[in-house]
Amino acid sequence: MKNKLPIIVIGAILITVFFTLDLHHYLTLDYLKSSRDALQSAYHAAPWKIAGAFFLIYVAVVALNLPGATVMGLAGGAIFGFTTGTVLISFASTIGATLACAVSRYLFKDIVERKFAQMYEKVNRGIKEEGAFYLFTMRLIPAIPFFVINLVMGLTRMPLKTFYWVSQVGMLPGTMVYVNAGKELGEVDTLSGILSPGLIGAFVLLGIFPLAVKKIVKRVRKVRASN
Repeated sequence: MKNKLPIIVIGAILITVFFTLDLHHYLTLDYLKSSRDALQSAYHAAPWKIAGAFFLIYVAVVALNLPGATVMGLAGGAIFGFTTGTVLISFASTIGATLACAVSRYLFKDIVERKFAQMYEKVNRGIKEEGAFYLFTMRLIPAIPFFVINLVMGLTRMPLKTFYWVSQVGMLPGTMVYVNAGKELGEVDTLSGILSPGLIGAFVLLGIFPLAVKKIVKRVRKVRASN
């Protein structure tokens, strides 16, 4: 317990500071839209510094299960563009998710197991039957909340390195969809821009992506079962 205490204290301090200073105000869509120009200017003036700060904040938000990850996904596209935004968010979200999984496994296993007992039984059964593919499908189809997957997977025997690479690959398509939506949103300067084909297409893609993936995964499972 002594080895775990410093990590628990640091996490508790970070969460307390986040809510005490009302930092979640900066992780809202309204703040993103009002500060987009200033954030883009700061990025162009000091790209490595701003990108590095964004990366670390995103890792912390995901690892500590703080609100704002979705908005930060849109912000990544709006500030950095599609390619840079995708790279930053893909790695930051996966590292953060792996840290959350590790914390669940090594620090709060008993608490998480009590809170998500039924979910754990279902996930553990799925892992035994389908292995890493089960996690892959959960990452592709956000039927279970992102943070719950991280916590519950910490109760399984899946190696963290497997959890990392499967999450990296499985979350990439969704990351690209969100970053693209953020990029299009970031290019809206006038009211008429809201009706631009690019923005409309980006948000239509946000809506149909989970449904399309669900059908594809269902077909893949049928093929796997028949072999």
